[in-house]
Amino acid sequence: MSSRKGEVITFKADSELAELLKKIPNKSDFIRQAVLSQLDNVCPLCQGIGVLSPAQKRHWDDFAKRHKVERCDSCDEYYLSCKV
Repeated sequence: MSSRKGEVITFKADSELAELLKKIPNKSDFIRQAVLSQLDNVCPLCQGIGVLSPAQKRHWDDFAKRHKVERCDSCDEYYLSCKV
């Protein structure tokens, strides 16, 4: 039988967040699920860092020649669409 030991990862939290987390019975599971959920929503281009490298910017510029960023009339969120 193999024993799976997880790696311990820590982070700093301001006092308000720390107080909120104290109220959660299983903080580890809650944080783990929150991180996994956010990873499903990471920008596929910048990988969540919020900045494009010069090479990514060149790819984006090429992509943007055939696509545009629009705002949805029903949900008010931005999305990519083809310029065709």
